[in-house]
Amino acid sequence: MAISISVLVLLLILAVVFVRGGGLKVSHAVVCTLLGFCLAGTSFAPTLHSGLAATAGIVSSLHP
Repeated sequence: MAISISVLVLLLILAVVFVRGGGLKVSHAVVCTLLGFCLAGTSFAPTLHSGLAATAGIVSSLHP
């Protein structure tokens, strides 16, 4: 578990650096995808899914 947590933290740091850097290249997208797969395997995944679903529901209910 310690290895997967350290990989998760490394990928998270890389994703933040890539997003703050301005341009999202193919290599950056691969890192973000790997971060997503690592997050999906953690115990935080159900909470993250619920939060994203709630946010999507709020956004879809807005009428400009």
